[in-house]
Formats: sequence, structure tokens, C-alpha cells
Amino acid sequence: MPNISPSGAVQDYLKAIYQLGGARGDVPTSALAERLELTPGSVSAMLRRLDEQGLVSHVRYRGVRLTERGTREAVEMIRHHRLLELYLAKVVGMPWDKVHAEADALEHVISEDLESRLDELLGFPSVDPHGHPIPSAALYLAEDEYPSLATVAVGTKCIVRTVSDRDPELLRHLASIGLSPGTRLVVREVVPFGGGVRVRIKGEEHAIGTNAALDVHVEVTS
Repeated sequence: MPNISPSGAVQDYLKAIYQLGGARGDVPTSALAERLELTPGSVSAMLRRLDEQGLVSHVRYRGVRLTERGTREAVEMIRHHRLLELYLAKVVGMPWDKVHAEADALEHVISEDLESRLDELLGFPSVDPHGHPIPSAALYLAEDEYPSLATVAVGTKCIVRTVSDRDPELLRHLASIGLSPGTRLVVREVVPFGGGVRVRIKGEEHAIGTNAALDVHVEVTS
């Protein structure tokens, strides 16, 4: 079987497939194309290449899933990305709405030596600035299944655990109302027909739209 050292584009595909659930089941080509903002035709062509390289199993009309090798490559990129995000936020002082794009650009080029030095410098952290778990050096990635804020009932007390890092505007808004991983809040109202939720944070109430609430995941405390 032919073998290549994964390029940046290949690594982007593997990471996206993993994040769409491709280590556990088949991911539709259409969902992958939407995530990568590419045409289904170009995605299908790349998936055939990745299949030939033994990184994915791609069956036309069924979808794609990662092989064991592809999963390791994907988790390695996630580890690079999340360590870089934390370094940029904690050491460089970059706002949390900007670290995702910077880490995307840098994750493909750091060496394994630099990765381990970043890990040590940061105190062997377990989560990135958005609350997402950082894979271990052995590439173990714990995936906690917290419910989204949009699904929590009125009166529920919660602790924010993760926030999606894909929308800088959302991150800026959440920062402006004091919502980040570790924030305690109470759901005061669920607005019907997709109107979002109202929450109380440190004595103040704030409205959070449905799409935003879907990107915030919480641990229910009562």
C-alpha cells in the first residue's frame, strides 16, 4: 500500500472527519463538505486518495470513517491545535476568539519536540481555553458528553464546560456577558419556538439565542 506523510490538507480532512464522529461511525460526504466549505465532488476525490493511503474507509453513498491510523493522525492534530490555543491565550495573551484561527495555521508545522515542550511549559494541561479536552501524549482523548445549554430546563443550575471555538463573533459576545468555561449560571427562561434562553450570571440576566446556546455545553448541578 502506498504511504505518504500527511500534508496539511490531509490533516485538515482527518481532523474534520474525527470531529464529525468519524472514529465511531460513518460521516456523510455532504456533512464533511459543509464543515470544510468545499464542494462534494472535491471532497469525494480527496476521500478516494485517503482511502488508498489507509487513513479512511470510504464507501460511496454510505460515507467515510477513520481507520486506526487515520484516527491517530487526527487526534495528533487535535492535540497540537489545543495546546497551541492554550499557549496563545495563556502565554501570549491572545483573546480566546482569535486563538482558533492562529492554531489552525500553526498546528501542521510544529515538531513533536516543540509539542512536548509546550505541554511541559503549560503544566501538562487537560483542557484548552474553550474547555475542550487536550489529548494526552499517548493520544488518548477523553470525550465528555455534556448537554447543550439549549436543552436545559428552566430553573436548572449549571457550570459551563465547553464552548465552540468556530465562531469568533460568538466568543466575543459570550465574553462580553461573562460566560466562559467554569462560569456558573441559572436558566431563567426558555423562549418558545426557537427563541433561545435567558440565563442569570453573577446576578445579571442575559439572552442567548438558540444557535449560540447549542454551542455552549454545560454540566447540570441541580
